[in-house]
Amino acid sequence: MSVIEKAVQSALEEDLSTVGDITSIALFATGDVASAVIRSKAQGVLSGCSLIAPVFRRCDPAVTVEVEAADGDRIDCGTVLARLSGPVRGILAGERSCLNFLQRLSGIATMTARYAAAIAHTQCRLLDTRKTTPGLRFFEKAAVRDGGGRNHRYGLFDMMLIKDTHVKRSGGVANALHRAFAWRDAADMPCAVEIEVQSVTEFSDAFALGPDRIMLDNMSIDDMRTCVERRNAAGSRCELEASGNVTIDTIADVAQTGVDYISVGALTHSAPSLDIHLVIQ
Repeated sequence: MSVIEKAVQSALEEDLSTVGDITSIALFATGDVASAVIRSKAQGVLSGCSLIAPVFRRCDPAVTVEVEAADGDRIDCGTVLARLSGPVRGILAGERSCLNFLQRLSGIATMTARYAAAIAHTQCRLLDTRKTTPGLRFFEKAAVRDGGGRNHRYGLFDMMLIKDTHVKRSGGVANALHRAFAWRDAADMPCAVEIEVQSVTEFSDAFALGPDRIMLDNMSIDDMRTCVERRNAAGSRCELEASGNVTIDTIADVAQTGVDYISVGALTHSAPSLDIHLVIQ
């Protein structure tokens, strides 16, 4: 079963259980048909189109779906995203699950686009985090891409990120990095190693050991600039990532320090849903 099929199945089981939409079953006969449109009620960036047809197809294969927009499209209030026709029971059974996906994912894409635009004049790239809705990470990270951002590691398995909790338990930055490098070599796993630092001193300790990337966590603008200058002066290819309480009002200042990446957890944990609705015609 594909990731899309799993997500659709889970959403519909949550909404319909094994009984179905008892309101529509009570009001409409099996043969009642209708047409409907899914339309945006706000400006934004669209994401989640790949889920529209699978939702309604699972509710009733007789529902015809014509998607008229694409993920990453800039949409306005009134933009038609899809047209539906077929059994009214099937349309209404899938309505809320479909809209939940579209509203949530388009909200993430829209917020990402705002943040990405704020640093478009720099060479810095916007990243997401693992602060995603359980079960929806695949789609929420896709929404970040639709909005013009990039994905950080997908999970705990594809990149090493040594956080402050790891550092403290390991007895310091140097100890943590030595252990990480030793394990990577022994396991023959060519993954990138990133370490989080919270001061210029910790940065210097980490930088001396050559990790692939250093995360500058909750550091001041001046301290971030100092770290960038030291990296550049050394001619190092070590990437620098800024993180921690970055907002739409501060992200440009952070980017202008010269860091390579800025990761923003708010893209996926605090994005407001985009207003999208379904109208029976």
